[in-house]
Amino acid sequence: MQDHKTMTTSAGAPVGDNQNSLSAGPRGPVLLEDYQLIEKLAHQNRERIPERVVHAKGWGAHGTLTITHDISRYSKAKVFAKVGQQVPMLARFSTVAGELGAADAERDVRGFSLKFYTDEGNWDMVGNNTPVFFIRDPSKFPDFIHTQKRHPRTNLRSATAAWDYWSLSPESLHQVTILMSDRGLPTDVRHINGYGSHTYSLINADNERVWCKFHFKTVQGHKHFTDAEAAEIVGRSRESTQEDLYGAIENGDFPRWNFFIQVMTEDQARQAPFNPFDLTKVWPHGDYPLIEVGQIELNRNPANYFAEVEQAAFSPANKVPGIGFSPDKVLQGRLFSYPDAHRYRLGTHYEALPVNRPTCPVAHYHKDGPMRFFDNGEDNPDAYYEPNSFGGPKEDPSVVEPPLPLEGDAWRHNHRDGNDDYAQPRALFELMNSEQQGRLFGNIARHMQGVPSHIKERQLGHFEKCHPDYAAGVREAIARIGD
Repeated sequence: MQDHKTMTTSAGAPVGDNQNSLSAGPRGPVLLEDYQLIEKLAHQNRERIPERVVHAKGWGAHGTLTITHDISRYSKAKVFAKVGQQVPMLARFSTVAGELGAADAERDVRGFSLKFYTDEGNWDMVGNNTPVFFIRDPSKFPDFIHTQKRHPRTNLRSATAAWDYWSLSPESLHQVTILMSDRGLPTDVRHINGYGSHTYSLINADNERVWCKFHFKTVQGHKHFTDAEAAEIVGRSRESTQEDLYGAIENGDFPRWNFFIQVMTEDQARQAPFNPFDLTKVWPHGDYPLIEVGQIELNRNPANYFAEVEQAAFSPANKVPGIGFSPDKVLQGRLFSYPDAHRYRLGTHYEALPVNRPTCPVAHYHKDGPMRFFDNGEDNPDAYYEPNSFGGPKEDPSVVEPPLPLEGDAWRHNHRDGNDDYAQPRALFELMNSEQQGRLFGNIARHMQGVPSHIKERQLGHFEKCHPDYAAGVREAIARIGD
């Protein structure tokens, strides 16, 4: 007979009967005295936490980052300090628009978030599988997300809302073109790239700064579904990505991504013909080539999905010395909104949860609050503010970074930038062969079914400015598919 633990209440008392309620006689009624029943039901009522407003449906795994190349000339971060060193990490992938129960195989941007547990604290790379996004200003984000969620009357997703917003926001065209291309519907997350998308900064030991883009290139190659293939997959399973990622790791087929950076000096940023801090723009690889850093490998599935993936909290505000921010407006907005969302969803002390807790020592002056379940300064009760004279934690001036150039030339450059929203989507379109363009046209036409004609025409005008063949191909596909 197998040994087992004795079941207890949450207060530690042994439970004698977990199958029958305490009642007044064999037929009832149930007694309020049955504290075990009350506790069991009350806890079940609270087992679910609020799902993420975006990126609700996700899949995750643990792994390692291995540094393969020396980039100390750009960054003093200890995570990059030595070739060959390995850093433990957690990855979470997701769809953006769908709810927690949405199908995996939907045409959508895929979130690509990484948490590195470094000796200097947690570094979070919170990105997507696309190098750009739909907006360049954080004030637009709530409105854009409304168009991706359910219509307040029909409670259905609305293609009209999506195309109405996109056609009124030409800056979205670069991302829309990617979303409606082959890469907008990946077969799984092992076969996608990851991007920091935003412009960040790297600071070296001499306190010199360069601007930076993060890239994670899939070693597995790219695989995509057509709309028809995805419909068939969803008909068989709504969990196709979860099944793929979990199964691959369980079978020892560990997915890998090669880690690169792009670098731009401050002088180059001032001279660039586009705004390098604009989230709707990429940096041409010919001008700013990829520089190899290392490789990430996912090699361990979570033992408990809720504790290790659902409670995982990623934030672009989690950085380490040697990695910094930029004047990217959307990044600046995310620095507030992500921690704020975590406090709402998980609680005041979300970063003390095991999956979010740094592996290095932590010392700060955040006190009290709901669920303060760890040390609250009892070892030195007089040092509960800063500065103090009682041996409390002190700041380290050596990690102060140079201020961002929010004034002067960089600011003026941002305003004289013409914000050409068509050049880079045009270049992307021209890279596609005729078969890829044909699928792009068909994907857009199918997604536009039921959208009012004046909205279609407005969007076709943007396609025309991008490339006449783009507009003509979509128009022909709309006519062929019909409403």
